[in-house]
Amino acid sequence: MLQELFRIHLFGHEFPIYGYGLMLVVAFLACLKTSQWLGERKGIRPELFVDATLIALASGLIGARLCHVLEHLHEYTRGDLSLAQNLRNIVNTREGGLTFYGGFLLATPCCIIYALLRRVSILLGMDIVAPVVMIGLGFGRIGCFLNGCCYGEQCNVPWAVRFPYFSNVYIEQYQQGRLVAPMELQSPRGLMNPHIPPISTDPNLRAKAAAVSALPVHPTQLYSAFTAFLLCGLLIAYLGLPHADGRVFALMLILEGVARYVLEMIRVEPSVVTLRVHGQLYGLSISMVLGVIVAVAGILMWKLIGRKSRSGIQLDGTAPSGQYRQASGD
Repeated sequence: MLQELFRIHLFGHEFPIYGYGLMLVVAFLACLKTSQWLGERKGIRPELFVDATLIALASGLIGARLCHVLEHLHEYTRGDLSLAQNLRNIVNTREGGLTFYGGFLLATPCCIIYALLRRVSILLGMDIVAPVVMIGLGFGRIGCFLNGCCYGEQCNVPWAVRFPYFSNVYIEQYQQGRLVAPMELQSPRGLMNPHIPPISTDPNLRAKAAAVSALPVHPTQLYSAFTAFLLCGLLIAYLGLPHADGRVFALMLILEGVARYVLEMIRVEPSVVTLRVHGQLYGLSISMVLGVIVAVAGILMWKLIGRKSRSGIQLDGTAPSGQYRQASGD
């Protein structure tokens, strides 16, 4: 975990550079360059992907934040805070708080509308975007690891990670009574003092804080990043094989939906749906539910594309599929 990487001194002021924000910038640039490279291979002018990437970034951030706020609505409707303070917390994303599926579900139709306006083959464009989405997710999850959010369940595996004092997981474990903070770092009421660190200048208190950490948890952020980069490689490889346009995107939906559901089993997320199976209760997070929906949508899209391909009809009303087409945009 490394929320703040460094500070830039400029014009007499200090500007902190956060790990999460930096990873978003890296993700944006990597997605832009990869989409331009893949688009050029398929005959689509690379400059079209500059606008598309900006649209995806803006709409994706909005959708991701809205989904996160809805999933953790109680944190943004606190009675002890004013309306202005709650609204300020809603728009404050510098330390994380973005849900991938929320961004994906809003960015996808926005990019489709843009492709329609520029007269680019929808299915071909979606195939190019599929591995690019995984690149963005991979770097985004590295940002989550640096930020200390999206962590996993407590575990004892050799590669488990311990996040530092006052990280998200430390606070949660403290509130649940699974660990005890040193007395020097507690307020008179026995609660963790939010001013220690980083505000305290007492070197002894800082040393105390540096010496404690949360209980070990699964680094699910890194699991997700590795999975995303692996899926990206598989999708690029499949993109180079003969296939019906649209099936690369469908394959991405299937694989990502299944992978996300499995990873959510060891992540710490609030349940939104409870199922009873053979007398046992199972809680499903919003990402689990969306993962199932995304995977099912991918299967249906795969079958529908196959059916239309055999009949010689494209879903976007263009020439028969099964072969690559040159799309240029106007």
